[in-house]
Amino acid sequence: MTTWIFLRGLTRESRHWGDFVDTFRQAMPDSRVVTLDLPGNGSLHHLTSPTDVHEIAAYCQKTLSRLGIQPPYNLLAMSLGAMVAVAWAHACPGEVARCVLINTSLRPFSPFFRRLRPRNYLPLLKLALFADNGREWEERILSLTSRLRVGAADMLDSWVAFRKEYPVTRKNAWRQLCAAARFHAGNESPETALLILASRNDGLVHVDCSLALARAWNCAISIHPRAGHDIPLDDGPWVAAQVQQWVERPDRDRSQRA
Repeated sequence: MTTWIFLRGLTRESRHWGDFVDTFRQAMPDSRVVTLDLPGNGSLHHLTSPTDVHEIAAYCQKTLSRLGIQPPYNLLAMSLGAMVAVAWAHACPGEVARCVLINTSLRPFSPFFRRLRPRNYLPLLKLALFADNGREWEERILSLTSRLRVGAADMLDSWVAFRKEYPVTRKNAWRQLCAAARFHAGNESPETALLILASRNDGLVHVDCSLALARAWNCAISIHPRAGHDIPLDDGPWVAAQVQQWVERPDRDRSQRA
Protein backbone atom coordinates (compact mmCIF):
# COMPACT_ATOMS: atom_id res chain seq x y z
CA MET A 1 0.00 0.00 0.00
CA THR A 2 1.28 3.44 -0.97
CA THR A 3 1.32 6.13 1.73
CA TRP A 4 0.28 9.67 0.79
CA ILE A 5 0.93 12.53 3.20
CA PHE A 6 -1.24 15.63 2.69
CA LEU A 7 0.09 19.03 3.80
CA ARG A 8 -1.95 22.24 3.78
CA GLY A 9 -0.88 25.88 3.62
CA LEU A 10 -0.86 29.06 5.70
CA THR A 11 -3.19 28.91 8.75
CA ARG A 12 -5.09 25.97 7.26
CA GLU A 13 -5.61 22.59 8.89
CA SER A 14 -6.36 19.03 7.84
CA ARG A 15 -10.13 19.50 7.90
CA HIS A 16 -9.84 22.16 5.20
CA TRP A 17 -9.17 19.37 2.69
CA GLY A 18 -12.91 18.75 2.93
CA ASP A 19 -14.24 15.98 0.69
CA PHE A 20 -11.05 15.91 -1.38
CA VAL A 21 -9.58 13.19 0.87
CA ASP A 22 -12.43 10.82 -0.02
CA THR A 23 -12.22 11.84 -3.68
CA PHE A 24 -8.51 11.01 -3.70
CA ARG A 25 -9.02 7.66 -1.98
CA GLN A 26 -11.59 6.66 -4.58
CA ALA A 27 -9.19 7.52 -7.39
CA MET A 28 -6.24 5.81 -5.64
CA PRO A 29 -7.85 2.84 -3.83
CA ASP A 30 -4.54 1.16 -2.96
CA SER A 31 -3.30 4.23 -1.11
CA ARG A 32 -3.35 5.23 2.54
CA VAL A 33 -3.91 8.96 3.08
CA VAL A 34 -2.52 10.68 6.17
CA THR A 35 -3.38 14.34 6.72
CA LEU A 36 -0.92 16.26 8.90
CA ASP A 37 -1.42 19.60 10.60
CA LEU A 38 1.54 21.97 10.54
CA PRO A 39 2.68 23.28 13.96
CA GLY A 40 0.45 26.16 14.99
CA ASN A 41 -2.54 24.97 12.91
CA GLY A 42 -5.50 22.71 13.62
CA SER A 43 -4.94 20.21 16.40
CA LEU A 44 -1.47 21.74 16.85
CA HIS A 45 -2.74 25.31 17.26
CA HIS A 46 -1.28 25.46 20.76
CA LEU A 47 2.27 25.12 19.38
CA THR A 48 4.43 27.98 18.17
CA SER A 49 4.83 27.91 14.40
CA PRO A 50 8.49 27.70 13.33
CA THR A 51 9.76 30.49 11.13
CA ASP A 52 11.92 28.02 9.21
CA VAL A 53 10.34 25.68 6.65
CA HIS A 54 13.01 23.04 7.35
CA GLU A 55 11.94 22.94 11.01
CA ILE A 56 8.33 22.38 9.94
CA ALA A 57 9.43 19.49 7.71
CA ALA A 58 11.43 17.97 10.57
CA TYR A 59 8.38 18.17 12.83
CA CYS A 60 6.28 16.33 10.23
CA GLN A 61 8.91 13.61 9.99
CA LYS A 62 8.95 13.14 13.76
CA THR A 63 5.15 12.98 13.83
CA LEU A 64 5.06 10.17 11.28
CA SER A 65 7.79 8.30 13.14
CA ARG A 66 5.83 8.64 16.38
CA LEU A 67 2.72 7.29 14.62
CA GLY A 68 4.70 4.32 13.31
CA ILE A 69 4.20 5.32 9.67
CA GLN A 70 7.30 4.36 7.76
CA PRO A 71 8.70 5.75 4.51
CA PRO A 72 8.73 5.93 1.58
CA TYR A 73 6.19 8.76 1.57
CA ASN A 74 4.32 10.38 -1.28
CA LEU A 75 3.68 14.04 -0.51
CA LEU A 76 0.72 16.02 -1.82
CA ALA A 77 0.96 19.58 -0.64
CA MET A 78 -0.10 23.10 -1.47
CA SER A 79 1.19 26.59 -0.80
CA LEU A 80 3.30 26.60 2.41
CA GLY A 81 2.83 22.84 2.64
CA ALA A 82 4.43 22.48 -0.79
CA MET A 83 7.48 24.38 0.46
CA VAL A 84 7.64 21.94 3.37
CA ALA A 85 7.47 19.05 0.89
CA VAL A 86 10.35 20.48 -1.16
CA ALA A 87 12.51 21.00 1.95
CA TRP A 88 11.70 17.46 3.09
CA ALA A 89 12.55 15.91 -0.28
CA HIS A 90 15.84 17.80 -0.47
CA ALA A 91 16.87 16.89 3.07
CA CYS A 92 15.82 13.22 2.99
CA PRO A 93 15.54 12.03 -0.62
CA GLY A 94 15.36 8.39 0.42
CA GLU A 95 12.16 9.04 2.37
CA VAL A 96 10.16 10.75 -0.38
CA ALA A 97 9.08 8.78 -3.43
CA ARG A 98 6.89 11.43 -5.07
CA CYS A 99 5.89 15.06 -4.60
CA VAL A 100 2.76 16.72 -5.95
CA LEU A 101 3.12 20.49 -5.50
CA ILE A 102 -0.05 22.58 -5.83
CA ASN A 103 0.10 26.31 -6.58
CA THR A 104 3.35 26.93 -4.79
CA SER A 105 5.92 29.67 -5.36
CA LEU A 106 9.59 29.36 -4.56
CA ARG A 107 12.62 31.56 -4.43
CA PRO A 108 14.80 31.88 -6.49
CA PHE A 109 12.56 30.97 -9.42
CA SER A 110 10.00 33.80 -9.17
CA PRO A 111 10.06 37.43 -7.97
CA PHE A 112 8.07 38.45 -4.89
CA PHE A 113 5.37 40.28 -6.89
CA ARG A 114 4.45 37.03 -8.65
CA ARG A 115 4.79 34.85 -5.55
CA LEU A 116 2.06 37.01 -3.98
CA ARG A 117 0.08 39.18 -6.39
CA PRO A 118 0.34 42.88 -5.39
CA ARG A 119 -3.44 43.36 -5.31
CA ASN A 120 -3.50 41.08 -2.24
CA TYR A 121 -1.02 43.05 -0.14
CA LEU A 122 -3.47 45.51 1.40
CA PRO A 123 -6.39 43.08 1.95
CA LEU A 124 -4.09 40.57 3.64
CA LEU A 125 -2.50 43.25 5.79
CA LYS A 126 -5.90 44.52 6.92
CA LEU A 127 -7.00 40.97 7.63
CA ALA A 128 -3.90 40.16 9.67
CA LEU A 129 -3.99 43.40 11.68
CA PHE A 130 -7.65 44.16 12.20
CA ALA A 131 -9.95 41.21 11.51
CA ASP A 132 -11.29 39.82 14.78
CA ASN A 133 -14.52 38.35 13.46
CA GLY A 134 -14.07 34.68 12.56
CA ARG A 135 -16.57 34.69 9.74
CA GLU A 136 -15.08 37.83 8.21
CA TRP A 137 -11.66 36.16 8.25
CA GLU A 138 -12.91 32.96 6.63
CA GLU A 139 -14.96 34.78 4.00
CA ARG A 140 -11.88 36.74 2.99
CA ILE A 141 -9.74 33.59 2.81
CA LEU A 142 -12.37 31.89 0.65
CA SER A 143 -12.59 34.89 -1.69
CA LEU A 144 -8.79 34.88 -2.08
CA THR A 145 -8.38 31.15 -2.65
CA SER A 146 -11.50 29.99 -4.51
CA ARG A 147 -12.95 30.86 -7.88
CA LEU A 148 -15.64 28.18 -8.15
CA ARG A 149 -17.07 27.89 -4.63
CA VAL A 150 -17.15 31.49 -3.39
CA GLY A 151 -20.08 32.11 -1.03
CA ALA A 152 -20.63 28.45 -0.14
CA ALA A 153 -22.53 29.06 3.12
CA ASP A 154 -22.33 25.52 4.50
CA MET A 155 -18.60 25.36 3.93
CA LEU A 156 -18.08 28.77 5.53
CA ASP A 157 -20.05 27.60 8.56
CA SER A 158 -17.70 24.63 8.86
CA TRP A 159 -14.60 26.81 8.50
CA VAL A 160 -15.83 29.18 11.20
CA ALA A 161 -16.44 26.20 13.48
CA PHE A 162 -12.91 24.92 12.80
CA ARG A 163 -11.55 28.34 13.69
CA LYS A 164 -13.48 28.47 16.95
CA GLU A 165 -12.33 25.00 17.99
CA TYR A 166 -8.69 25.37 16.93
CA PRO A 167 -7.93 29.12 16.64
CA VAL A 168 -4.73 30.08 14.85
CA THR A 169 -3.15 33.01 16.67
CA ARG A 170 -2.21 36.17 14.84
CA LYS A 171 1.36 35.58 15.99
CA ASN A 172 1.45 32.12 14.40
CA ALA A 173 -0.07 33.43 11.18
CA TRP A 174 2.75 35.98 10.94
CA ARG A 175 5.36 33.34 11.78
CA GLN A 176 4.07 31.07 9.01
CA LEU A 177 4.09 33.94 6.56
CA CYS A 178 7.67 34.68 7.60
CA ALA A 179 8.66 31.05 7.04
CA ALA A 180 7.16 31.12 3.54
CA ALA A 181 8.86 34.42 2.67
CA ARG A 182 12.26 33.25 3.94
CA PHE A 183 12.31 29.84 2.28
CA HIS A 184 14.82 29.43 -0.53
CA ALA A 185 14.67 26.23 -2.56
CA GLY A 186 17.78 24.70 -4.08
CA ASN A 187 18.53 25.36 -7.73
CA GLU A 188 18.60 21.62 -8.34
CA SER A 189 15.37 19.65 -8.15
CA PRO A 190 14.87 17.11 -5.35
CA GLU A 191 15.80 13.53 -6.18
CA THR A 192 12.18 12.43 -6.38
CA ALA A 193 9.39 12.28 -8.96
CA LEU A 194 7.68 15.66 -9.21
CA LEU A 195 4.30 16.80 -10.48
CA ILE A 196 3.26 20.44 -10.34
CA LEU A 197 -0.42 21.39 -10.41
CA ALA A 198 -1.39 25.01 -10.93
CA SER A 199 -4.35 27.15 -11.90
CA ARG A 200 -4.36 29.83 -14.52
CA ASN A 201 -7.06 31.63 -12.52
CA ASP A 202 -5.15 31.67 -9.22
CA GLY A 203 -5.80 35.10 -7.71
CA LEU A 204 -3.21 34.76 -4.95
CA VAL A 205 -0.08 33.35 -6.66
CA HIS A 206 0.68 33.94 -10.34
CA VAL A 207 0.63 30.80 -12.47
CA ASP A 208 4.04 31.79 -13.85
CA CYS A 209 5.55 30.70 -10.52
CA SER A 210 4.59 27.11 -11.23
CA LEU A 211 5.61 27.34 -14.88
CA ALA A 212 9.03 28.73 -13.94
CA LEU A 213 9.54 25.95 -11.40
CA ALA A 214 8.56 23.25 -13.90
CA ARG A 215 11.03 24.65 -16.44
CA ALA A 216 13.84 24.92 -13.90
CA TRP A 217 13.34 21.42 -12.56
CA ASN A 218 12.20 19.84 -15.84
CA CYS A 219 9.19 18.16 -14.26
CA ALA A 220 5.60 17.43 -15.21
CA ILE A 221 3.01 20.19 -14.88
CA SER A 222 -0.75 20.35 -15.39
CA ILE A 223 -2.70 23.60 -15.38
CA HIS A 224 -6.37 24.03 -14.49
CA PRO A 225 -8.04 26.79 -16.53
CA ARG A 226 -10.65 28.01 -14.02
CA ALA A 227 -9.91 27.00 -10.42
CA GLY A 228 -8.50 29.36 -7.83
CA HIS A 229 -5.52 28.95 -5.52
CA ASP A 230 -7.15 26.07 -3.64
CA ILE A 231 -7.58 23.65 -6.54
CA PRO A 232 -8.54 20.65 -4.33
CA LEU A 233 -11.41 22.77 -3.00
CA ASP A 234 -12.55 24.03 -6.40
CA ASP A 235 -12.05 20.83 -8.41
CA GLY A 236 -10.91 17.90 -6.30
CA PRO A 237 -11.75 15.28 -8.96
CA TRP A 238 -9.42 17.03 -11.42
CA VAL A 239 -6.54 16.96 -8.92
CA ALA A 240 -7.12 13.28 -8.13
CA ALA A 241 -7.30 12.42 -11.84
CA GLN A 242 -4.05 14.27 -12.59
CA VAL A 243 -2.24 12.39 -9.82
CA GLN A 244 -3.70 9.05 -10.87
CA GLN A 245 -2.66 9.52 -14.51
CA TRP A 246 0.81 10.70 -13.50
CA VAL A 247 1.39 7.73 -11.20
CA GLU A 248 0.15 5.26 -13.81
CA ARG A 249 2.03 6.92 -16.70
CA PRO A 250 5.11 8.63 -15.30
CA ASP A 251 6.62 8.92 -18.79
CA ARG A 252 3.73 10.94 -20.22
CA ASP A 253 4.26 14.38 -21.76
CA ARG A 254 5.83 16.66 -19.19
CA SER A 255 3.61 19.66 -19.87
CA GLN A 256 -0.16 19.22 -19.75
CA ARG A 257 -2.94 21.77 -20.16
CA ALA A 258 -6.46 21.16 -18.92
